Amino acid sequence: MFNIVITLVLITLSAIFSGLTLGLLSLGPHELKRKIELGDKNAEKIYPIRKKGNLLLVTLCLANVAVNAALSIFLGSIAPGLIAGLISTALITVFGEIAPQAIFSRFAMELGARSIWLVKIFMFVLYPICAPLAWALDKLLGDELPTVYSKNEMMQILEEHGTSDESDIQEHEERIARGALTFGDKKIEDIMTPRSVIASVREGDIITKKYLEDLKKHGYSRYPVFDNNKENLVGIMYMYKLVGSNIDKKTVGEVCDKKIHFLNIQEKLDHALSAFIKTKSHLYGVVNEFKEVVGIVSIEDVIEEIIGEEIVDEFDEFENIRSVAEKLARKV
Repeated sequence: MFNIVITLVLITLSAIFSGLTLGLLSLGPHELKRKIELGDKNAEKIYPIRKKGNLLLVTLCLANVAVNAALSIFLGSIAPGLIAGLISTALITVFGEIAPQAIFSRFAMELGARSIWLVKIFMFVLYPICAPLAWALDKLLGDELPTVYSKNEMMQILEEHGTSDESDIQEHEERIARGALTFGDKKIEDIMTPRSVIASVREGDIITKKYLEDLKKHGYSRYPVFDNNKENLVGIMYMYKLVGSNIDKKTVGEVCDKKIHFLNIQEKLDHALSAFIKTKSHLYGVVNEFKEVVGIVSIEDVIEEIIGEEIVDEFDEFENIRSVAEKLARKV
């Protein structure tokens, strides 16, 4: 009976040290600090020990080796050499390595927090032996670096969260995060409305009741204003400013906003967003390398790329303005 108890104690210690080696070292100190800031009590218990990474590693490895050696020696004293060797190898492999590492890898935080008192005891007892080795590793390897993910890895992580039942990330939050990650890679040409499908007006057009009714059918809240040759973008006409105003028989050029800004078609969206914020403008003309107007882009177009949803202006009659413009262009 005594032999069985000793064997079980040694196997249990072997399992604990093996599991803790894998489990605790899989929890990075930077990850634990983030969890502590979020109020995780288990992380708070583990972090003071885990931040001493090399001392923890040396202590657990040395303790595990010592326990496994003690188990082999003990079994060798109560059984023939070959049989003792086979039994100790089987016990250590299955119950001292495979099983505990499988368990601790899945429940590292919970089991690590519950076992941290035992780790502290062995770190204290083995400190004279482990400290010099840990110091040498610290000098040789330096501090642990935080895990830094590439943009593609972040996208993959978001996808994994999106398909997991345990994730608390909502669908719209995942969509916004994806949009933010890819935002800086896109150019204005990817989101602009091409000039060929723009519903625009000319600065020389005479505004009448019928003229306004025809414009209203398009469902836009604002119109780019070109010169009479339809070559240069000279302003923007906002429909809401015309409501209730005495503008009958006036020209578009007289009532439009002449303050117009331009962006190059090759500009990145992050630069475009900064330009919109700086100028507080809602619509920009898009020009090519020859300064020719090739399209328009709105603040809504830019923001849509981040949030991944169509933004509907309160004065817009249709939701997808770009698709409507393309349909109208095909009818002409």
